[in-house]
Amino acid sequence: MAFPGFCLPEIQLHHVKPLPFTSEQIFQLGPPCYETIARAEWTDRNEHVNIRYYVVMFDEAGDAWYPSVRITSGTMDLEHHINYIREIRPGDRLAVYMRIIGVSDKRLHYVMFLWNESTSALAALFECVNTFVDLSVRKTAPWPEDIRKALDALLARHAALPWPAPMCGVMSA
Repeated sequence: MAFPGFCLPEIQLHHVKPLPFTSEQIFQLGPPCYETIARAEWTDRNEHVNIRYYVVMFDEAGDAWYPSVRITSGTMDLEHHINYIREIRPGDRLAVYMRIIGVSDKRLHYVMFLWNESTSALAALFECVNTFVDLSVRKTAPWPEDIRKALDALLARHAALPWPAPMCGVMSA
């Protein structure tokens, strides 16, 4: 059925397939910030882990990672991009690794790698832009100095890796 005066523009869809990553590359990021086992109750009618639980795992990983850079509270995600690469089945052993891509006065741009230890394969990538928030006024604010120093140090370490960070291309700190 046509709607008078209504026109949809032609849409070009481009799926960016990430470069293949080896376990050696992923392990260069240091120890995982989060580990878990895929639970049976996370599955959907396709008998694999439903997409909503990928977000849960990445959120838990972020919370587990924050203390390593002195963050105790006051961050909020602004934007996400998830690339689902391989399905996860119940009982799979999973680990999340973090790589910082950029840091600005108020923001953090990072990517997380969801590694399936049961299959030795990358299951998903999670790219995020996050901001520091002064919770007393509920507005973005500059990173406290100790946190910024920790983030900058980790950024320098990750920037020195000999392989490019996977990015969707539309986000930045």
